[in-house]
Amino acid sequence: MRYAQLGRTGTFVSRFCLGAMTFGGADNPAGNAIGRLAQSETDAIVGQALDAGINFIDTADVYGGGGSETLLGETLKGRRHDVVLATKFSARTGAGVNQVGQSRLHLMDALEQSLTRLQTDHIDLYQIHNFDPLTPIELTLRALDDVVRQGKVRYIGCSNLAAWQLTKALGISERERLASFVSIQSYYSLAGRDVEAELIPAVEDAGIGLLCWSPLAGGLLSGKFDRNGATDANSRRAKIQFPPVDEAQTFDIIDVLKTIGAKHEGSPAQIGLAWLLSRPAVTSVLVGIKRPEQLTDNLKAFEIVLADDDLARLDEVSRFPARYPGWIQSYNAKGRVPQGYGFEGPSWALGERPA
Repeated sequence: MRYAQLGRTGTFVSRFCLGAMTFGGADNPAGNAIGRLAQSETDAIVGQALDAGINFIDTADVYGGGGSETLLGETLKGRRHDVVLATKFSARTGAGVNQVGQSRLHLMDALEQSLTRLQTDHIDLYQIHNFDPLTPIELTLRALDDVVRQGKVRYIGCSNLAAWQLTKALGISERERLASFVSIQSYYSLAGRDVEAELIPAVEDAGIGLLCWSPLAGGLLSGKFDRNGATDANSRRAKIQFPPVDEAQTFDIIDVLKTIGAKHEGSPAQIGLAWLLSRPAVTSVLVGIKRPEQLTDNLKAFEIVLADDDLARLDEVSRFPARYPGWIQSYNAKGRVPQGYGFEGPSWALGERPA
């Protein structure tokens, strides 16, 4: 296993993070598609992950209606110290008018419930799950700072924020001397490179850890789907078209993944994961597992070293149109650097990444 520092915390996490969305779950189409694993299955997968060197596990209070945290709490008895444990709050957890969002009221209640389900006295990384349009971020950050000072939370993070929302929050934390986000959890895959436009430059500039969810676009990049109608009936993607993708371009990406996979004797999934692991801004990649053999297969991505021509082919087939103001800033950056001068700034400033 390989490890990376979580932001600038000095804490190291495995480059694969075990996503626990598959643990537990209500008996409904969405739950069945995601996993709905029982305690014995959870025990087996978590044990396999820890034995492989994965020390980072991510869940949320809404996964499985709280079932994910409950099962994980049981599994981690006696091994809690081996894990950097992350969970999230913000989504609706009940019918009550205040059982949702990032108010101090809901945050404090959600945290206590997560601690109880996880059978622990602290959360290593407590994350807001999305943007709350009603609660001022100042109030949420103040409440998060309080739970850090109480010792119930070690670090705080965010998920699914835009670059401006992230940088605003970081600025408020610095100004008010509050605990600040050390990481952001975002959707990033060959089929979804939107984060490269604004978010990754912000993350690199601020020294924030980037945790990538749905690295295979909900299983679409696994190699079991193609433009001729091939599918995997047991896959989440066969039942839930999430996250949204440009299907025509994605099938072109799958073709290239298969070609490069044949060259490296690896599966399309392994190539897709190896590509993501090669991105400089990426701290850890979340892998959701329903069967032990899936984790075994995914771990082989660490054995694959993509050549420059492999990376170039994947970049070309998955590239998205340059966006303003990135493309004009790239032009200006190139003209700013004298010939022969070794530019030490971020790679995006020279247009090496789609703007």
